[in-house]
Amino acid sequence: MSPAIAASNGLPVSRNEEGPSRFLLPSDYGDFQTNRLNHTPPLPSILKNPFQVVDGHPTTAAGNPNEIANLFPNLYGQPSVSLVPGQSEVKGQSLKVGVVFSGGQAPGGHNVITGIFDYLQERARGSTLYGFKGGPAGIMSCKYVKLTADLIYPYRNQGGFHMICSSRDKIETPEQLKQAEETVKKLDLDGLVIIGGDDSNTNACLLAEYFRSKNMKTQVIGCPKTIDGDLKCKDVPISFGFDTACKIYSEMIGNVMVDARSTGKYYHFIRLMGRAASHITLECALQTHPNIAIIGEEVAAKKLTMKNVTNYIADIICKRMELGFNYGVIILPEGLIDFIPEVKQLIAELNEILAHDVVDEAGMWKRKLRSHSHDLFEFLPQSIQEQLLLERDPHGNVQVAKIETEKMLIQMVEAELDQRKQKGAYKGQFQGKPHFFGYEGRCGFPTNFDANYCNALGYATGILLHSGKTGLISSVGNLTAPVDEWTVGGTALTSLMDVERRHGKFKPVIKKALVDLEGAPMLKFASLRDDWALKNRYLSSGPIQFVGPYANDINYTLMLELGAQFHF
Repeated sequence: MSPAIAASNGLPVSRNEEGPSRFLLPSDYGDFQTNRLNHTPPLPSILKNPFQVVDGHPTTAAGNPNEIANLFPNLYGQPSVSLVPGQSEVKGQSLKVGVVFSGGQAPGGHNVITGIFDYLQERARGSTLYGFKGGPAGIMSCKYVKLTADLIYPYRNQGGFHMICSSRDKIETPEQLKQAEETVKKLDLDGLVIIGGDDSNTNACLLAEYFRSKNMKTQVIGCPKTIDGDLKCKDVPISFGFDTACKIYSEMIGNVMVDARSTGKYYHFIRLMGRAASHITLECALQTHPNIAIIGEEVAAKKLTMKNVTNYIADIICKRMELGFNYGVIILPEGLIDFIPEVKQLIAELNEILAHDVVDEAGMWKRKLRSHSHDLFEFLPQSIQEQLLLERDPHGNVQVAKIETEKMLIQMVEAELDQRKQKGAYKGQFQGKPHFFGYEGRCGFPTNFDANYCNALGYATGILLHSGKTGLISSVGNLTAPVDEWTVGGTALTSLMDVERRHGKFKPVIKKALVDLEGAPMLKFASLRDDWALKNRYLSSGPIQFVGPYANDINYTLMLELGAQFHF
């Protein structure tokens, strides 16, 4: 059966799903969207000239190397690779490649696909690129569309994942792996590209190991996607989407800051994306200078309790009141509650209980909690208790986006200030306003940096597949330099792996990159936050710029981590 048929608008739609699939046309767009279609992302010089793919040294794992070696006997230890000038050894044969989005959206994803497509068209003529629809489930159910120049054109430099859409499905059970095997064999795929975060790239590694163990020709390459910024290492300095999302959130925070100044009577508590790491909160703090920014990793390192965090916020509010400021802006990561050691322990116990038992209405299940965890659970507001018991995500994690930590903190700070008011230690009028900035940042137009970075990642992915590599994640480096000077390569996925307990079992995972408390971004923030707390140093970055002197600026986190020198 042919994978596609012609639709009335001339674009192909998949036969392998119910109902017609409507793809976008340039005529669907407004002036700005059309303008972005005409942006041609520049390529690094190494991709425009003859190059060789060179193997590096053998690799190990990020943690528990013996366990990782046992889990990935066909991949463990393989070298990462880099592109260097030289006569290309890559053959010009055509390829059949499948690509899938996995996990939440991140700005720039479409440019990864267009980068792969452009490489195949330019360097592997006659190749075919298939897009699996609806995420990994599309691989298992063999729902796909043949991607053509006309089909992908309207998605160049556009936000979202709606070209082929995504999901959080996993391919890990024997039955699921077998379904994936049947699909790649049916399409005779030479390569499969998984665009996703740490969990999705863990899945890519599992698939690469499975295919190799079966002596299948299908290679698997990952691509670093997550706005949270927690998928990175020396060779993969940043995940795509982080730059765009932080700039979108910073514009919104700046707007709230102007509102706070204007009314002079509200404390705005803003919860930002960042389930397992506080990179977004830290970057937005550097961009906007809030009065308070809570960094989860610091809370964990100092073993702060809920009471400690509450008192810290209340202390600053009291000091600001004495200076005549009865307003302020406080930002925090959505995963804050999971960083507080006593809450983290409670969540770990809840995860074990929910993985094996049913939460009964009579509350008998609470007897399995340790004494301290039981007391903490009973202490939390009813709404937070209910949110902690919600169904876990596909990776076994608490759905922290559904835990309204900002509202909980407002309640706790208000109670603390009421007690201080009764003692005469606070004379202000506290009014908290909760905000959650989440989905707003996931699908915006990618910044010039993300558009260019994703295009290079896609191109690099095509090269890795064409070179016969598997079990790697595409990497682009030297990112503070002009695009022409960026470096390109691929990093062994097993070198990023560790083991972690999920659903009550130990499983291989890519180790998350948390905020380094001794890293340059955190040290810069720490040197300035006391000043920001009492003085209104608010900065409003405004909307993302695509032309002009600031259009190619990149985020502070990346610049500081890579040692760039600039005036802050």
